[in-house]
Amino acid sequence: MTSIPGPIHAPAKPHLLTTKTTSSIFSWWNWILSFLRPSKSPKMAEFKTWTVTEPYLNIHCDLGEGPYYEAERNTLRFVDIIKRHLHTVDLTAGPESLKTLQLDMPVGVTADIEGVDASKKILVGGKSGIYILERETGRHELLKRFYDTEEKDERLRSNDGAVDPEGRFWIGTMNDFWVGKPQPEGTIFRFNTDLSRHTVLSSLTIPNSIRWSPDHKTLYFVHSSAKRILAFDYSVSTADLSNERVFFEYDGEGEPDGSRIDEEGNLWQAIYGDGCVIKISPQGKVIGRIEYPTKCITCPVFVGTELWVTTAGGDKEKYSGGIFKVDVGVRGLKDFKFKLEKDIPGL
Repeated sequence: MTSIPGPIHAPAKPHLLTTKTTSSIFSWWNWILSFLRPSKSPKMAEFKTWTVTEPYLNIHCDLGEGPYYEAERNTLRFVDIIKRHLHTVDLTAGPESLKTLQLDMPVGVTADIEGVDASKKILVGGKSGIYILERETGRHELLKRFYDTEEKDERLRSNDGAVDPEGRFWIGTMNDFWVGKPQPEGTIFRFNTDLSRHTVLSSLTIPNSIRWSPDHKTLYFVHSSAKRILAFDYSVSTADLSNERVFFEYDGEGEPDGSRIDEEGNLWQAIYGDGCVIKISPQGKVIGRIEYPTKCITCPVFVGTELWVTTAGGDKEKYSGGIFKVDVGVRGLKDFKFKLEKDIPGL
């Protein structure tokens, strides 16, 4: 007997996911995918290069240094430490306007004094200390000595330096040329506006450039012989330094020399011996390079968006000791002026 089938039932409907459950699954899946997708890293700065082929001034400085742009008159001043020269050139008039003042001591760096006509008198780091220099005659007046002993006065001279945001003058000393190979006898001094002298760093061989970040919170110091740029946290109010660290270390044959900082916080570092200036980001990465037709690049300075450099070497090369310029498309930070509290006759 054939059995009669029972009533036919429709198959059960599949289970439908709720909106809430679906959202949870998709969120979970996106979370998993976030680890699989390549992360979007910050865009790296484009590496730029410039090549300079000839000098603005081919004057064969033995040791050109200390370039300083005088914006009020559109003039550039710089020194030749070995020949004991102070050079001034009117950039509006051109190279033929170059004037040279013969000095009776080596000068490593110059600065303006607040409230003083810089075409008449400037502050200089000289043989035995900081001086006021008369630009017409070359006469100078000692404001404060570096050292309190004649022996150190004889063995050392000034090198590079700069004025900080509060008008204090920072300057390094190193062995004078007659000593021969520099020894670790140099010092970084800070001269406050009351002319008090403070030792900041000592036992240095070739202390060089001192600069501040755009926000004035970081001080950069170039120790040429160590091939290092050090960075410190900087207190504007007290001038105290803390948190010393290596910001950049050069691994080429040359040595870092003078430097300047642009408005974006990049450091433009002259490399003595390698014929270049390198552009270093605030993170310590090289993001640009300027090549020159001579090896001994000593110090840069900004003139608008142009970077000018001094060089050394005398007449060893066709263009050694010349002054060069190139437009790099960014402006530099302005130099500060020394604020001298003490009344000096004639100022």
